[in-house]
Amino acid sequence: MARTKRAGRRSGNPDTRAEILAAARRLFAEEGIESVSMRRIAAEAGVDPSLIHHYFGSKDDLFLAAIELPMDPAPEVAAVLAGGEVEGAGGRLMHAFVAIWDGPHQDKLLAVVRSSLSKPAMAFVLRQLFERRILKSIEETLGDRVDHIPTRAGFVASQVFGLVVARYILKLEPLASLGAADLAETIGPNIDRYLTMPIEHLVDGR
Repeated sequence: MARTKRAGRRSGNPDTRAEILAAARRLFAEEGIESVSMRRIAAEAGVDPSLIHHYFGSKDDLFLAAIELPMDPAPEVAAVLAGGEVEGAGGRLMHAFVAIWDGPHQDKLLAVVRSSLSKPAMAFVLRQLFERRILKSIEETLGDRVDHIPTRAGFVASQVFGLVVARYILKLEPLASLGAADLAETIGPNIDRYLTMPIEHLVDGR
């Protein structure tokens, strides 16, 4: 006698992980990571919520997997900013920047950035990554030493993301050829300024 397939949520199978990722990508791109619950993603994928925890752990881990980011930048940022005074943090960030972007994950990282430049939904997802992982890391590390961190972090992001495009996508010289020490000396002071300059007039809108 043929067995009748039961309707309802699926248990784990070789396609389950891919289906969860596809559902997460759609919902993160449409509504944002903060607005979407793990249960909602499970319902979209037609799986039990426990399978998301089984395959991915936390929602942050699922988010990183969904956008195919090969590494989490938050621990690197926290380690660099916690490793000394605020003054000089820019140089430390540049050294870490080169270590990450010139490392084995460069192709995958560039794929994420290129997608964000051509696809509005992906740009929204990348912004969520910055706000949820990097900005949160900066706040937790420098929150007791630096004011108006969200505003300052936005300026830092403009420097770093602009550098990614100029150095790795457009390959503009001399940026494309500079080593970590030269980048730290040249661009580090700009980041230090963003972290320390008075910005009350910007925050207050005056």
